[in-house]
Amino acid sequence: MSLVELIAQADERGLAASGLACLDRCVPLLGAGDDEALRPLWGSLAEGGPEWGECLAQARAAFPAGPDDGEDEASVLARRMLAAVPGTPSASALREWADACSVGALQIHRMLDTMEDGAGSVRSRREGRTDGMSPLVAAELRRQVRILELLAGRGAGGLRQALDVSTEGRRILRAAVSRRARGRG
Repeated sequence: MSLVELIAQADERGLAASGLACLDRCVPLLGAGDDEALRPLWGSLAEGGPEWGECLAQARAAFPAGPDDGEDEASVLARRMLAAVPGTPSASALREWADACSVGALQIHRMLDTMEDGAGSVRSRREGRTDGMSPLVAAELRRQVRILELLAGRGAGGLRQALDVSTEGRRILRAAVSRRARGRG
């Protein structure tokens, strides 16, 4: 099943976790914020967890505002993902956000990959056309699919595994950001 199909079939928890995981992997682009700043939002997805809106306010406060100019395109995309998190987690708002986060995260990985990503668009990648995909983008696509599969098959029980997949992806993106910074310096 393609990523687009998985997002279309996901329930509210799956959509929230999918968007949150994409954002979580992009935390290295948000500045001096703590890697664990999104953890309360993850906790709000569990049964009996804290309230989403409260956790969202804490998460947004944890990251410094970006500079007005001079910020690179990847960081701008990550900030847009954070700014677009729905304050009220309704199915329609979460689906729109999760879909936008999926595209944004793939675009960010494409920008940071040292190898060319062939001729396919990010949207075509999400629909399953993966010929000539660069390694960083391919890995991000696999993570997005895996997270939705984990949550579809296990519900709340898949949250911990989804968080683990996302945390590993954040480490990989942090390494790509560091490699890019060394290349510029």
